[in-house]
Amino acid sequence: MIRVLLADDQSMVREALATLLGLEEDIEVVAQVARGDEVVAAVLEHRPDVALLDIEMPGMTGIEAAAQLRGAAPGVKVVIVTTFGRPGYLRRAMESGAEAFLVKDAPAAQLADAVRLVLKGQRVIDPSLAAAALAEGADPLTAREREVLNAAADGSVNAEIACRLLLSEGTVRNYLSTAIQKTGARNRAEAVRIAREKGWL
Repeated sequence: MIRVLLADDQSMVREALATLLGLEEDIEVVAQVARGDEVVAAVLEHRPDVALLDIEMPGMTGIEAAAQLRGAAPGVKVVIVTTFGRPGYLRRAMESGAEAFLVKDAPAAQLADAVRLVLKGQRVIDPSLAAAALAEGADPLTAREREVLNAAADGSVNAEIACRLLLSEGTVRNYLSTAIQKTGARNRAEAVRIAREKGWL
């Protein structure tokens, strides 16, 4: 029996996935969590074979949780199941240690198959997303540029961002300027929007 953990902040979606997977004779959902920062503790407690993670959750993203699992429970296979089929998300998910990346409108049978395939050591990626990720190219932003751009997303001014990230205002201005340039945006708000649409943030 394949033991599965589900992490999704939308209870209806999570319960629907649990019901669908429960119909499979060889799959058992052993735990469900609604927050990204609950994933590692639940995995350590319930010892699933596979963790199905949404990307956007309170506390921590599924991508961040996948990266933590790589250190805390390296034997657990990670499948990202998301509404947001963005090439940047796919690339970051694979870099964080996920073995599969599926969008939520994929057929239920495809999800069950993905669970089985990752246990056999295979990677499962939505084909259209894989093609888009290759066409898109790599995320041009550095980790620091992403951090500063994220901090600017709520409309904070440079002084506030500098204080929050323990940087000088000049450094914040430089990072924002570079991020705007790399995204081809006209201003920081547009840079945030473009980076989010591409899955870089």
